[in-house]
Amino acid sequence: MSNPIDFNGRPFHFIGIGGIGMSALAYVLAKRQLPVSGSDLRPNQITRKLETLGAHIFSRQEASNLEFFRPQESTNGVLLNPQEQLLVDQTILPQVICSTAINTSNLEYKAALELGCPISHRSDVLAALIADYHSIAVAGTHGKTTTSSMIGYMLLQAGLDPTILVGGEVNAWEGNARLGASKYLVAEADESDGSLVKHAPEIGIITNIELDHPDHYDTLEEVIDTFQQFAQGCKILIGSIDCETVRDTFGRLGQRLQPTISYSLHPDSNADYTVSNVDYRADGTTALIWEKGKALGVLNVRLLSRHNLSNALAAVAVGRSLGLEFGEIAKGIATFEGARRRFEFRGEAAGITFIDDYAHHPSEIRATLAAARLQARPGQRVVAIFQPHRYSRTLTFLEEFAESFTHADVVVLTDIYSAGEPDLGQISGEQLAAEIAKQHQQVIYQPTLSSVCESLLLTLRPGDLALFLGAGNLNQAIPEIIATLLEPATATS
Repeated sequence: MSNPIDFNGRPFHFIGIGGIGMSALAYVLAKRQLPVSGSDLRPNQITRKLETLGAHIFSRQEASNLEFFRPQESTNGVLLNPQEQLLVDQTILPQVICSTAINTSNLEYKAALELGCPISHRSDVLAALIADYHSIAVAGTHGKTTTSSMIGYMLLQAGLDPTILVGGEVNAWEGNARLGASKYLVAEADESDGSLVKHAPEIGIITNIELDHPDHYDTLEEVIDTFQQFAQGCKILIGSIDCETVRDTFGRLGQRLQPTISYSLHPDSNADYTVSNVDYRADGTTALIWEKGKALGVLNVRLLSRHNLSNALAAVAVGRSLGLEFGEIAKGIATFEGARRRFEFRGEAAGITFIDDYAHHPSEIRATLAAARLQARPGQRVVAIFQPHRYSRTLTFLEEFAESFTHADVVVLTDIYSAGEPDLGQISGEQLAAEIAKQHQQVIYQPTLSSVCESLLLTLRPGDLALFLGAGNLNQAIPEIIATLLEPATATS
């Protein structure tokens, strides 16, 4: 499933175009005036936005969708012989783009094979775009979306007009992608299916390395190998040596890859970029930034906690590598508000604050809950509502999940969001709740979203900070809960 990507006018058809990664690619291609179509069984605001750009969206995945760009009649009414007609038809066949989630039983995929359409993985499109630009690719197990969004925003504020493709929606450009007019591209580079090795950016960033996708990788060493291959394709590699695995990877590559640029939150780490005088507050973080032993100035970050200061330090390293003055960098970062579903404020009702976060790995949960605890007022309860994501991840990290909720006062769990994985009967949300209960005093298990809503209406009380965690559909419950809590006030007004 790999063919050279043709940006010279051949149409593109995306199977599953509504996904966060697929839609970003489709957006950039449509903005480049290329013909784009796609299918998705669940139309959403992203597919509707693509339609406004001229993309044709099918709500069913059928073989006939691939005929959309084929001419119905021969040019100028001239009857072509079969060989000539075949040639015309072949030139108009779309390039079919798939994600790892699309399997060989998909009707459109099977039709594409039969018709002879070029078929490529979404990572091939991203790799081709990365090769087209002076590119900055952000990789890492955690922090990719925030770091890439922050870098893109920083370059935008500095007047560099970048093209941006990220794995989350950002209010600054009203979506998960934007097409710029400059030579710069900022992209989030995903390791989940191994396709990270296809990317060869001018600047590559590695925020951290952990095992997060046991559905694809058997061991951490396999993950490390993927990141090493990515690192070797980067002209400049920037990495956080606060992550021991990244630090070791730098050591292994040190003799073969130059230059490498390191960053760390520890002043005594000998990293190229470090911080001191750090002040973590409920409204953000300030720190003095150092570059190779020289103080650059004070950085203000609106986003909370240590992990986001680390993300900001990566952005500083990128900006300096591009020749930006620290003042330009600091000005951009200071006004960056983050991506949606990354500690996103969703509203207040009955004195309860609702926050939505994409965290779905134990490390991410710990970091997000630490940020919540930092923001919480004295005496305010942090109620963590968590939907486990994938059976394989829940089973692999069962012990780590059980220990990751220490900063929560109450933990509410629902059943596992499968993300397409089969349930082999090895693990359940109820089993995870039992393990967490061994470490935590108050754990509530509710198997469905509707029962979670009912339970929260009884559990939540004025003053609580309700933090919804997970990469599935748990956040869909937030508007319903808020609306229900507001009903009494509406009725008496």
